[in-house]
Amino acid sequence: IAKAVREWIAAVGARTAFIEPGSPWENGYCESFNSKLRDELLNGEIFYSLAEARIVIESWRCHYNTKRPHSSLGYRPPAPATVPWPAAPPQPASPATSTVACKPTMH
Repeated sequence: IAKAVREWIAAVGARTAFIEPGSPWENGYCESFNSKLRDELLNGEIFYSLAEARIVIESWRCHYNTKRPHSSLGYRPPAPATVPWPAAPPQPASPATSTVACKPTMH
């Protein structure tokens, strides 16, 4: 996998920036996040598909950002609590003012 990632990075013309081995403080935010992700989720899970991994990790990410207390933030979650999700999706414009006809979704 690492070889494929290096080839992809080269193909898109990007460069990688490495930290010194044994120097996690050079990228402390990422190291801290990766540690929490590993300890709180990945060490206790077995994923049987990529789709399952995406769903479980996204659920953990939402919890991490909206519910989980962070000591560096005074034991508050990083996402603002004052921005609630809408209770219901916005309603479409009335047919008299709508300029686009609704079409059924095809699956």
